[in-house]
Amino acid sequence: MMPEFKADKLTIKIYPTRPEMGQEAAHMVCTKIQELVAAQEYVNVIFAAAPSQNEFLAALIEQEGIAWDRVNAFHMDEYIGLAEDAPQRFGNFLKEKIFDRLPFGSINYIGGDAGESSRYAGLLQRFPPDIVCMGIGENSHIAFNDPHVADFNDPQVVKIADLDHDCRQQQVNDSCFATLEDVPTHAITLTIPALMSGRFIYCMVPGMNKAQAVARTLKGNIEEQCPASVLRNHPNAVLFLDGDSSSLLKFKI
Repeated sequence: MMPEFKADKLTIKIYPTRPEMGQEAAHMVCTKIQELVAAQEYVNVIFAAAPSQNEFLAALIEQEGIAWDRVNAFHMDEYIGLAEDAPQRFGNFLKEKIFDRLPFGSINYIGGDAGESSRYAGLLQRFPPDIVCMGIGENSHIAFNDPHVADFNDPQVVKIADLDHDCRQQQVNDSCFATLEDVPTHAITLTIPALMSGRFIYCMVPGMNKAQAVARTLKGNIEEQCPASVLRNHPNAVLFLDGDSSSLLKFKI
């Protein structure tokens, strides 16, 4: 049995490898979708776009017997100012990885201009999230809520955020951009209350480059300087780790 423990209300599951982590996360998400589909007409799911989600998304599209036509798909953030066909745009990432590969009931993209905040907020108010599938950044951000703009009581649903240096450097580290100067300085993001409003949260965080952020999230204070720490307040959140991302914790594979 894989190690499992709690940090406040948050459940943490640790797997030896990224593929094993992705497979189990996909299985749990699909089991929840099936459960919700049996009780309601549609299920609203928000997806993160990042290399850390690759194994999870690959496993998700292989799951069988899921009523994807009753799932409304959303994503949680988008750069401002990139060309519509730019491969770094999160909508294009998700289009390639999952949105074009499953027969969703609807797919709802965030546009890359400042006026999108109010439109997308309206969509999420009409279709409240049932499931949020997310990750954690190297600086412990969730979506594009970097520590300097994170607000656990944000009055907005969607906002424009300026991106800090560590967040932008991560995009270079992940080989999404060639240089720091290429990374946009602003993005549209779901706020922390919007993410936390999901009835069920599944957070996939593999890789050695995330070990420090994971340790801060689980062992430090619940505070806006570590945005991901707010997950410890959610009653139905699961954090999936691999051997690398959990390497600074006392639980080892």
